[in-house]
Amino acid sequence: MSEEITPYQVVPKTPLAGSAAGDIREQGEITRRNFPFVLTAAWLALTAALGGLTSVLGRFMFPNVLFEPVQRFKAGFMSDYAVGEVDERWKDKFGIWLVRTEEIMYALITVCTHLGCTPNWLPTQNKFKCPCHGSGYYKSGINFEGPTPRPLERAKIFIDPSDGQIVVDKAKQFHQERGEWVDPESFIKL
Repeated sequence: MSEEITPYQVVPKTPLAGSAAGDIREQGEITRRNFPFVLTAAWLALTAALGGLTSVLGRFMFPNVLFEPVQRFKAGFMSDYAVGEVDERWKDKFGIWLVRTEEIMYALITVCTHLGCTPNWLPTQNKFKCPCHGSGYYKSGINFEGPTPRPLERAKIFIDPSDGQIVVDKAKQFHQERGEWVDPESFIKL
């Protein structure tokens, strides 16, 4: 009778022909032959991991920063500005109008208080007019037409004692509706 193999019977493995000692090396086993390759792969993986960590830490330590324009600048001497005029020379670079009257000089910020557009000075009409929604402001910055909810804001203005030049600081703003236009830093008394 011949031997039959049942489904529940385990058949022992036999060595493959041609193997030196009759043993089979398992996959993934480190040998002398593949050791330099495994070592190189490990170093590459470690280098890649440290490189990734360095880039993440570098981005954390030096984040992308949006540099804002200069908030404080020298605007020249009082004699550079005509009485009764709105000076627009700082409008594009610093977002400031300088207004000199008989009694005071003040700096208006060129941002409409409605939606943040930049109004235009209309010398023939003697007013600021916002091109976005038609808001209008007097030379003083007080709103009188359109949807704007409040007057223009003023920036801090003073005379530098060291050289006598006008200094405008946009970092400090004054709101008329809060009663801040009476603050001595919101204008220069002539």
